[in-house]
Amino acid sequence: MAERWIRAPLGIGADKWITRTGCRTVLVVVAHMAAGTRLLDVLPLLEADHRIQVTFTVPDTGDGWHATDEFVRAQGGLYLPWQQAIRHEFDLVLVASHTAMDRVHGPVLLLPHGSGATKSLLRVRSAGAGSVPTHGLDRQMLMRDGRLVPAALALTHDDELRVLRESCPEAVPRAVVAGDPCLDRMLASVPLRESYRRALGVGSGQRLVTVSSTWTAKSAFGRHPDLFARLLAELTGRGDRVAAILHPNIWAVHGRWQVRAWLADCLRAGLILLPPEEGWRAAVVASDAVIGDHGSVTRYAAALGVPVAMAAFPTEEVRPSAPARALADLAARIDLTQPIEPQLPTSTDVERQRAAGALLSSAPGRSGAILRRTMYRLLDIPEPVRAVPVSPVPLPRPVPR
Repeated sequence: MAERWIRAPLGIGADKWITRTGCRTVLVVVAHMAAGTRLLDVLPLLEADHRIQVTFTVPDTGDGWHATDEFVRAQGGLYLPWQQAIRHEFDLVLVASHTAMDRVHGPVLLLPHGSGATKSLLRVRSAGAGSVPTHGLDRQMLMRDGRLVPAALALTHDDELRVLRESCPEAVPRAVVAGDPCLDRMLASVPLRESYRRALGVGSGQRLVTVSSTWTAKSAFGRHPDLFARLLAELTGRGDRVAAILHPNIWAVHGRWQVRAWLADCLRAGLILLPPEEGWRAAVVASDAVIGDHGSVTRYAAALGVPVAMAAFPTEEVRPSAPARALADLAARIDLTQPIEPQLPTSTDVERQRAAGALLSSAPGRSGAILRRTMYRLLDIPEPVRAVPVSPVPLPRPVPR
């Protein structure tokens, strides 16, 4: 059954229902939960502006991600059915995925939904091993029917601009090296580290070891589903704690019930499981060590100076020039045929790892200012004079046991 269209604030006859008139309209297109969490970092830049009306939608492509609609509706924003959204002209469209971005009408600002605009993997996961390698800034990703889709393209690092010059020179005039708003929020959160640790139930003198996994069978959780149980067995006897961060697509593909069911014994044994929407950033800030893979979380941990080690890394599938490879070359590899505790990363190589993590942003601390300037340029209205907020991430709320 098709979703019912909303009566206002858009469309013919909407004027008689609205309270604030003459607003610029912004459409937030949430293709999946990972994209949504990144867009939520940007939306505070539009807060307190009575000239702006923000709406949300989820692309109806016939093969969307489970639970994306629920995630969007939980934010409390005005939700537009996709078929209504693509029939309206907006003053600004915010996207953090290439999915269906050519079907919306209005100037599109394309943001990355992970740590960087270039992908770590050589090929799109759904394309197969025989497909042409891609890094996310390729011409075929940004162009549709000979038209460059994004009106503005947010990059995180100067190195990405060099990649763009080679892959899609038409897009260079529209590129903005804006840094990483997620990293900026995490950096602003460091002074709250002890508060995060208390919220996670980590006491004084306890270590917090966090395991992060991206998705697919070659991730840390895909290759080593017993990793959490083994860490708990080795560490909880010492009084230490273990936390788990799983990529939102693991939750979306398998379902919340299944993720909890897989980890039920670990939860009973004291595992701290972070929900996919939020809490993972606070956990990284609070951690004494992070065991990860080629996913973004491992890089964020390194950039914050948290010691990291790799439990999985598909070397054959990661682009040689990817920043994830630079970190993997420095980080220790966990040998899971041996006890894990003696292999936990320490502060020995933190500065070198932090240097690899610095590839996340060429504008640390300035992402919000650059992105707000870009959004208001596309909206064609003056930018507010008030300072740009860089808010610490909220206190984490682990999944109940």
